[in-house]
Amino acid sequence: MTGFSNGIPSSNTTPGGGAVAPWATVRIHDARLVELDPAVLYRILALRVDVFVVEQACPYPETDGRDLEPAARQLWIERDGAVVATLRLLVDPDGAARIGRVATAVDARGEGLAARLMDRALELCAGRTVVLEAQSHLRGWYARFGFAQGGAEYLEDGIPHVPMRRAPAPTAAPAPAPADGAGTS
Repeated sequence: MTGFSNGIPSSNTTPGGGAVAPWATVRIHDARLVELDPAVLYRILALRVDVFVVEQACPYPETDGRDLEPAARQLWIERDGAVVATLRLLVDPDGAARIGRVATAVDARGEGLAARLMDRALELCAGRTVVLEAQSHLRGWYARFGFAQGGAEYLEDGIPHVPMRRAPAPTAAPAPAPADGAGTS
Protein backbone atom coordinates (compact mmCIF):
# COMPACT_ATOMS: atom_id res chain seq x y z
CA MET A 1 0.00 0.00 0.00
CA THR A 2 1.29 3.43 -0.83
CA GLY A 3 0.61 6.46 1.26
CA PHE A 4 1.10 10.16 1.70
CA SER A 5 1.70 11.44 5.19
CA ASN A 6 1.47 15.05 6.20
CA GLY A 7 1.46 16.24 9.80
CA ILE A 8 -0.24 19.55 10.53
CA PRO A 9 -0.77 21.13 13.96
CA SER A 10 -4.41 21.10 15.04
CA SER A 11 -4.59 24.90 15.09
CA ASN A 12 -4.23 25.14 11.28
CA THR A 13 -6.95 25.19 8.68
CA THR A 14 -6.91 23.65 5.23
CA PRO A 15 -6.99 25.62 1.96
CA GLY A 16 -10.53 24.30 1.57
CA GLY A 17 -11.45 26.15 4.76
CA GLY A 18 -11.94 23.23 7.14
CA ALA A 19 -10.36 22.86 10.53
CA VAL A 20 -7.66 20.24 10.69
CA ALA A 21 -8.42 17.08 12.61
CA PRO A 22 -7.72 17.21 16.35
CA TRP A 23 -5.01 14.57 16.29
CA ALA A 24 -1.40 15.58 15.61
CA THR A 25 -0.95 13.85 12.25
CA VAL A 26 -3.40 13.19 9.44
CA ARG A 27 -2.23 10.41 7.16
CA ILE A 28 -3.80 10.28 3.76
CA HIS A 29 -3.68 6.79 2.33
CA ASP A 30 -3.68 6.38 -1.44
CA ALA A 31 -3.96 3.08 -3.29
CA ARG A 32 -5.22 1.42 -6.43
CA LEU A 33 -7.49 -1.60 -6.10
CA VAL A 34 -4.70 -4.14 -6.55
CA GLU A 35 -2.80 -2.49 -3.66
CA LEU A 36 -5.74 -2.43 -1.25
CA ASP A 37 -6.11 -4.84 1.63
CA PRO A 38 -9.60 -6.38 1.25
CA ALA A 39 -10.56 -5.30 4.79
CA VAL A 40 -9.66 -1.67 3.99
CA LEU A 41 -11.64 -1.79 0.74
CA TYR A 42 -14.59 -3.16 2.71
CA ARG A 43 -14.35 -0.26 5.21
CA ILE A 44 -14.15 2.30 2.37
CA LEU A 45 -17.21 0.84 0.65
CA ALA A 46 -19.07 0.56 3.97
CA LEU A 47 -18.50 4.27 4.68
CA ARG A 48 -19.73 5.18 1.21
CA VAL A 49 -22.87 3.09 1.68
CA ASP A 50 -23.43 4.54 5.17
CA VAL A 51 -23.29 8.10 3.80
CA PHE A 52 -24.77 7.89 0.31
CA VAL A 53 -27.30 5.08 0.67
CA VAL A 54 -28.33 4.92 4.34
CA GLU A 55 -27.89 8.49 5.65
CA GLN A 56 -29.20 10.13 2.48
CA ALA A 57 -31.99 7.53 2.18
CA CYS A 58 -31.04 6.98 -1.43
CA PRO A 59 -31.11 3.34 -2.51
CA TYR A 60 -28.83 3.04 -5.51
CA PRO A 61 -26.08 0.63 -6.58
CA GLU A 62 -23.03 2.13 -4.84
CA THR A 63 -20.68 -0.34 -6.52
CA ASP A 64 -20.80 1.00 -10.07
CA GLY A 65 -17.81 -0.90 -11.49
CA ARG A 66 -15.55 2.15 -11.75
CA ASP A 67 -13.55 1.12 -8.67
CA LEU A 68 -12.30 -1.78 -10.82
CA GLU A 69 -10.74 0.46 -13.48
CA PRO A 70 -6.93 0.12 -13.55
CA ALA A 71 -6.35 3.85 -12.96
CA ALA A 72 -8.93 4.17 -10.15
CA ARG A 73 -7.45 5.32 -6.84
CA GLN A 74 -8.94 5.37 -3.39
CA LEU A 75 -7.82 8.04 -0.96
CA TRP A 76 -8.80 7.69 2.67
CA ILE A 77 -8.09 8.69 6.24
CA GLU A 78 -8.32 6.29 9.16
CA ARG A 79 -8.76 6.81 12.88
CA ASP A 80 -8.28 3.88 15.24
CA GLY A 81 -8.54 1.44 12.32
CA ALA A 82 -11.80 2.90 11.01
CA VAL A 83 -12.05 4.70 7.67
CA VAL A 84 -13.42 8.15 8.60
CA ALA A 85 -13.11 9.91 5.22
CA THR A 86 -12.71 8.74 1.65
CA LEU A 87 -12.55 9.98 -1.93
CA ARG A 88 -12.34 8.17 -5.27
CA LEU A 89 -10.16 9.43 -8.12
CA LEU A 90 -10.79 8.21 -11.67
CA VAL A 91 -9.65 8.99 -15.20
CA ASP A 92 -12.45 9.57 -17.70
CA PRO A 93 -12.16 8.41 -21.34
CA ASP A 94 -11.36 11.98 -22.45
CA GLY A 95 -8.37 12.05 -20.06
CA ALA A 96 -9.95 14.33 -17.46
CA ALA A 97 -9.52 13.32 -13.85
CA ARG A 98 -12.79 12.68 -12.00
CA ILE A 99 -13.25 13.12 -8.26
CA GLY A 100 -16.17 11.39 -6.65
CA ARG A 101 -17.51 9.50 -3.69
CA VAL A 102 -16.22 12.14 -1.25
CA ALA A 103 -17.58 10.99 2.10
CA THR A 104 -16.87 11.62 5.79
CA ALA A 105 -18.20 9.65 8.74
CA VAL A 106 -20.77 11.54 10.81
CA ASP A 107 -18.55 11.64 13.91
CA ALA A 108 -15.57 13.02 11.93
CA ARG A 109 -17.30 15.89 10.14
CA GLY A 110 -16.16 19.45 10.67
CA GLU A 111 -12.52 18.43 11.06
CA GLY A 112 -11.42 19.30 7.52
CA LEU A 113 -10.79 15.70 6.48
CA ALA A 114 -12.63 15.89 3.17
CA ALA A 115 -10.74 19.11 2.39
CA ARG A 116 -7.45 17.33 3.06
CA LEU A 117 -8.48 14.53 0.68
CA MET A 118 -9.46 17.09 -1.96
CA ASP A 119 -6.11 18.88 -1.58
CA ARG A 120 -4.24 15.61 -2.09
CA ALA A 121 -6.41 14.54 -5.02
CA LEU A 122 -5.79 17.86 -6.74
CA GLU A 123 -2.03 17.45 -6.19
CA LEU A 124 -2.28 14.07 -7.92
CA CYS A 125 -4.20 15.69 -10.81
CA ALA A 126 -1.72 18.51 -11.43
CA GLY A 127 -1.79 19.63 -15.06
CA ARG A 128 -5.14 17.99 -15.84
CA THR A 129 -8.72 19.11 -16.09
CA VAL A 130 -10.66 17.76 -13.11
CA VAL A 131 -14.41 17.16 -13.12
CA LEU A 132 -16.95 16.10 -10.54
CA GLU A 133 -20.69 15.87 -9.99
CA ALA A 134 -21.44 17.84 -6.82
CA GLN A 135 -24.55 17.70 -4.73
CA SER A 136 -25.94 21.19 -5.33
CA HIS A 137 -25.74 22.28 -1.70
CA LEU A 138 -21.95 21.64 -1.82
CA ARG A 139 -21.32 23.78 -4.91
CA GLY A 140 -19.73 26.56 -2.80
CA TRP A 141 -17.53 24.11 -0.92
CA TYR A 142 -16.09 22.76 -4.19
CA ALA A 143 -15.71 26.31 -5.54
CA ARG A 144 -13.13 26.91 -2.78
CA PHE A 145 -10.93 24.39 -4.58
CA GLY A 146 -11.24 26.21 -7.91
CA PHE A 147 -14.21 24.33 -9.37
CA ALA A 148 -16.84 26.16 -11.41
CA GLN A 149 -20.28 24.93 -12.39
CA GLY A 150 -20.06 23.41 -15.85
CA GLY A 151 -23.71 22.79 -16.71
CA ALA A 152 -27.30 22.83 -15.56
CA GLU A 153 -28.51 21.39 -12.28
CA TYR A 154 -30.06 17.92 -12.56
CA LEU A 155 -31.55 15.28 -10.28
CA GLU A 156 -29.64 12.09 -9.62
CA ASP A 157 -31.47 9.57 -7.45
CA GLY A 158 -33.73 12.38 -6.24
CA ILE A 159 -30.83 14.62 -5.11
CA PRO A 160 -30.00 17.89 -6.96
CA HIS A 161 -26.50 17.83 -8.49
CA VAL A 162 -24.40 20.13 -10.66
CA PRO A 163 -21.52 19.23 -12.96
CA MET A 164 -18.35 21.06 -11.97
CA ARG A 165 -15.00 21.53 -13.69
CA ARG A 166 -11.57 22.78 -12.69
CA ALA A 167 -9.21 23.75 -15.48
CA PRO A 168 -5.55 22.82 -15.16
CA ALA A 169 -3.46 25.48 -13.51
CA PRO A 170 -1.64 27.53 -16.15
CA THR A 171 2.03 26.76 -16.46
CA ALA A 172 4.46 29.61 -15.98
CA ALA A 173 5.73 31.08 -19.22
CA PRO A 174 9.50 31.03 -19.62
CA ALA A 175 11.20 34.32 -18.89
CA PRO A 176 11.85 36.33 -22.05
CA ALA A 177 15.43 36.32 -23.32
CA PRO A 178 17.35 39.57 -22.80
CA ALA A 179 17.11 41.84 -25.83
CA ASP A 180 20.26 43.06 -27.63
CA GLY A 181 22.65 41.43 -25.22
CA ALA A 182 21.28 43.26 -22.20
CA GLY A 183 22.20 41.47 -19.03
CA THR A 184 25.13 39.62 -20.55
CA SER A 185 28.78 40.21 -19.73
